[in-house]
Amino acid sequence: MAMTLVRLKRRAEFLAAQRGRKVGRTSLVLQALPREQPDLRLGFTATKKIGNAVVRNRAKRRLREAARLTLREAPPPGWDLVLIARNDTGTVPFADLMADLDSALRKAGVR
Repeated sequence: MAMTLVRLKRRAEFLAAQRGRKVGRTSLVLQALPREQPDLRLGFTATKKIGNAVVRNRAKRRLREAARLTLREAPPPGWDLVLIARNDTGTVPFADLMADLDSALRKAGVR
């Protein structure tokens, strides 16, 4: 049962996720905030520290695809997840990015 993933878009939603669990990996940082509502909401961000607009957009595209592939079949209900790009996000092999995401989700207790 695949469901569409709702996106976090407002700054307040991203700031609220900072109160949740934070897990860092080589290629990404995951912020996970449990919620009362049953849906899963995702946000993606990349700071200017990691590069110019081209680099940031590539990193966010890779994070979105990794999240889509990891969470599409059985999205965990009731979470706000924010994926933050790191310097390596745009260049690390995609399999490593997927492994980092899966590891971070498990460490945060989402999976």
